[in-house]
Amino acid sequence: MAVDVEQFYRKYGPMVLRRCRSLLREEDAALDAMQDVFVQVLRRQETLHDTAPSSLLYRIATNVCLNVIRKNKRAPMNVDDEILSRIAGSDRLEDRVVAGRFLDQVFENQKEGTREIAVYHYVDGMTLEETAALSGLSVSGVRKRLRTLKKSGIAMQEV
Repeated sequence: MAVDVEQFYRKYGPMVLRRCRSLLREEDAALDAMQDVFVQVLRRQETLHDTAPSSLLYRIATNVCLNVIRKNKRAPMNVDDEILSRIAGSDRLEDRVVAGRFLDQVFENQKEGTREIAVYHYVDGMTLEETAALSGLSVSGVRKRLRTLKKSGIAMQEV
């Protein structure tokens, strides 16, 4: 018998969110993780049983959060990534125009497809392997393009 995911969400959602908040200590990440928990339940609703649902959801939430923590440790945000985040997250029109011009200059001398690779990796958060598969390049080719792009951006920022 399939579980009622909507009922689980209403009844156990706050518990799952508390668990995610306690492990991740960041509200947005906790909300994303909570959604991931219920997406997993939704995907497996036909095979799950409704016996001990709080324990099941607690365990799934813990695993999802630990995966998020592991991912963040593997790819910590460095100074270059902070610059990219500031560019992407600006709300002021003036900042967006300046950032857009800066990015146009950075990508001006890059090989075709580098912008797409950068979006896959930096914006969509894909791994190098996923980016390579989508772009048709090898992992080392993607890594080299991203390294060249970073060097170009840093050099332009220093000017």
